[in-house]
Amino acid sequence: MHVLIVEDNPDIIANLFGYLEPLGYTLDVVRNGNAGVARATAAFHDAIILDLSLPGMDGVEVCRTLRQEYRLATPILMLTARDTEHDKLTGFEVGADDYLVKPYSLPELDARLKALVRRSRNEHVQSVLSFGELRLDAGTGRVTRAGQLLDLTPTGYKILTALMRAAPTLMTREAVEREVWGDSPPDSDALRTHIHTLRQVLDKPFPYPMLLTLPGTGYRLAAPGET
Repeated sequence: MHVLIVEDNPDIIANLFGYLEPLGYTLDVVRNGNAGVARATAAFHDAIILDLSLPGMDGVEVCRTLRQEYRLATPILMLTARDTEHDKLTGFEVGADDYLVKPYSLPELDARLKALVRRSRNEHVQSVLSFGELRLDAGTGRVTRAGQLLDLTPTGYKILTALMRAAPTLMTREAVEREVWGDSPPDSDALRTHIHTLRQVLDKPFPYPMLLTLPGTGYRLAAPGET
């Protein structure tokens, strides 16, 4: 699981790394609100741990900006030392998915993160995803671009689902591999081969490409006018 930590307290950061990394988490960290917005919108994360009290832009503003301006759907777990109903309601109103008051239990934080990610993925499974000309109906397995049915391989379907869920944010190669193969990815050429096959179906018959590659980094979907 790839998690972004937006926290300025070095002791808390060290505790989170010390507990979560041995459990298999991949952690990304920034120490202020502006950097949090930039990092959250520049790369795919399964969840965000967001401190309420941050230098510059506080956690409430970060959450509001991600939800309202960027329409980012990544689950957000908010951390705060403020244990009042008003603060919790404010966090939920701006788009936080869950709330933990310091000091908190690290096993509980782990459990809540996993629950948020499960809930998020289940919601996507039960819904229709759309981005630009693309429409993916997880209930029927049908994928269309501009109304034309796409004949995807099972792996291509998994890759496209992950990219649509993240769109238009970039997904690293590692993040795509985790979505498709979990913790046991195949050799390094396998993803490249599946991306090539997906691109033949997704882009070749159409006037402009939607599946973009950032060499050495990852992949993302682009809307019309971005290419």
